[in-house]
Amino acid sequence: MYTVIDGKKLAAEMRAEIKLSAEAFKKRVGREVGLAVVLAGENPASQVYVRNKIKACEETGIKSYAYYLPESVSQNQLEELIKELAEDNNIDGILVQLPLPTHIDAKRALELIPTCKDVDGFSAENAGKLSQNSDCLVACTPNGVMKALERYKVPVKGKKAVVLGRSDIVGKPMAMLLLNADATVTICHSKTQNLKEECLKADILVAAIGKAKFVTADMVKDGATVIDVGINRDENGKLCGDVDFENVKDKCSYITPVPGGIGPMTITMLMYNTVIAASRR
Repeated sequence: MYTVIDGKKLAAEMRAEIKLSAEAFKKRVGREVGLAVVLAGENPASQVYVRNKIKACEETGIKSYAYYLPESVSQNQLEELIKELAEDNNIDGILVQLPLPTHIDAKRALELIPTCKDVDGFSAENAGKLSQNSDCLVACTPNGVMKALERYKVPVKGKKAVVLGRSDIVGKPMAMLLLNADATVTICHSKTQNLKEECLKADILVAAIGKAKFVTADMVKDGATVIDVGINRDENGKLCGDVDFENVKDKCSYITPVPGGIGPMTITMLMYNTVIAASRR
């Protein structure tokens, strides 16, 4: 019998805890924890994400500063704004919503976010510290996965973990976190040979490749924990993950649904990182 990992419930519990931390910070320092969110352009999905992030700030007692820039914003204008936010003492975290307009050099702009305010955990310094198992701000989605495993008491130490996907945002930091938690980790990607055989070895399988229902029942070991990080649309336009949930669930001990699994945890971990960044500063 499988257990569904309820990301909505977990996120609600964590947000209540984060709110207490934010209130304690305000009492101690005399100002609210502050998160700056920068959105450039008219991408509808990005607008939804930003709205959800601002709503999460309200829920957790974090003050949000939203900056909406036109599609035509210049590299210089964006960089000047990031520099101002970097210097602003009321801002503890800076989040630049991706993707940026195509004429913007995103890497150059993001490098201007100080490591201590990099609440997305994407900077080279934070990524490097994670690889050395040092204290750092960790990418939100993989960190949300680890919190879910921890709260559901899924054993990680000594287990075989397979991560499908090698992106800088999810795949690589996910593998590092699992390795730091003493799992034996394999990263698979589009060039991996014998992919199915690799997946079948996994006690913990994390799917983060962005292909709808890619992981099928014949790729999952009996009793495995399956974590679905994908957000896709199926042939009927319905939201689904990288895992064929209905066919895979009966083989699992634990599985995350889409929606309602890791998604709610990602934004919660952003709030978590922001409060940590504030406390460290």
